[in-house]
Amino acid sequence: MTSFAPDSIVLNRKLPLWYQVSQSLRASILGRSPQDPLRLPTEEQLAGHYGVSVLTMRQALKELEDEGLISRHRRRGTFIEPDARRGSPVRLLGSVDAIVAQQSGMTTELLDHGSAPVPGELAEFFPDVREVSTYHRLRSDEKTGEPTNHARNYVRPELAARIDLDDLVRWPMTKVLRDVAGADISRITDTVEARLADPETSKLLQVPLLSPILHYTGVTYDAGGRPLDVAVIHYRGDRFSFTVTLDAT
Repeated sequence: MTSFAPDSIVLNRKLPLWYQVSQSLRASILGRSPQDPLRLPTEEQLAGHYGVSVLTMRQALKELEDEGLISRHRRRGTFIEPDARRGSPVRLLGSVDAIVAQQSGMTTELLDHGSAPVPGELAEFFPDVREVSTYHRLRSDEKTGEPTNHARNYVRPELAARIDLDDLVRWPMTKVLRDVAGADISRITDTVEARLADPETSKLLQVPLLSPILHYTGVTYDAGGRPLDVAVIHYRGDRFSFTVTLDAT
């Protein structure tokens, strides 16, 4: 039986290895194609793929099993749960792969895209360009079809020239920038605040006008400290919460 082939990852030794591996595998699972196999490689094969110990791999798999994304069967192997619920709390845990994993696993519709002058509130991030490429997407729960968030990305034009719109329907912007456009992503800063749904958000997310939402702004930087992309996302307040974990090492 053919096994599912997860993406690779460059491990950061400052973060727990099991956590990084679990998030990378989670992103691969949630971003898989419908025709991909449901069976995962063995623990030993996965450990070799990620360059970690079997014990570390086992801990990563337990995280995904607890979340309901996989099921493990003695003598049969480990399998992806095709009907696992994919809406989950937004976790801010300090790695690019964590962001990719969080953004994965929902049905995505590209509402519009184009070029626009840099918005005044984002001018500090794009001091050297007059226009940015914009992408507006609506994400919905894959199982129920219920809208969960809508996102606007503002991307430097030289990077946008390398983006295929089909990739944005399948993958999160962070993954597209890193793995397709070849961006050298060094860090992402996150800001979350409570707001009330404006008319556009109320309509897109199917929530009452002025109901609570979570307003997220994520800025992606390259190794030189230059902002590459600013994501502005409105999450339904009744479907998402934010968890922040700080590494004490």
